[in-house]
Amino acid sequence: MDVTIRVRRFNPEVPGKNKPYWQEFQLTEVEETDRVLELLHRVKWEQDGTLTLRRACAHGICGSDAMRINGVNRLACKVLVRDVGTKMQIEPILGLPVLKDLVVDMEPFFDHYRSVMPFFVNDTAAPADGRERLQTQDDREKFDDTTKCILCACCTTSCPSFWA
Repeated sequence: MDVTIRVRRFNPEVPGKNKPYWQEFQLTEVEETDRVLELLHRVKWEQDGTLTLRRACAHGICGSDAMRINGVNRLACKVLVRDVGTKMQIEPILGLPVLKDLVVDMEPFFDHYRSVMPFFVNDTAAPADGRERLQTQDDREKFDDTTKCILCACCTTSCPSFWA
């Protein structure tokens, strides 16, 4: 199948391109099981080597390829073509400064993250015998979902209150 990808571009170092603009790319021989990240790689490798995006593991573990795909914050490595269709609009996640193309400055996100102290602060002394602090299954379930966060910023930057 053929796919059209519309990418929001931005390059602060090139005169005339230091404001955001849209660029379309056409891809052929795309499978519905291809991932959006694979298509962006094809654009970069076959059509425009200047396209800049962040990626690392390509397996949904690192969270580095977070971007807005058809208006929804997602990980490009997890999104299949069949889930978004043959016309895609891809842009950087909102609420963070864009460094270039699809790459944003994650420091403001991490600053907010650190400010809420997202870790356990234990104000009791360690057990006298030097053993670990025991935890019940119920105690663990209270915070279990928070341990699944990969710090991709998809959920945080989808909230307009974060943009302010």
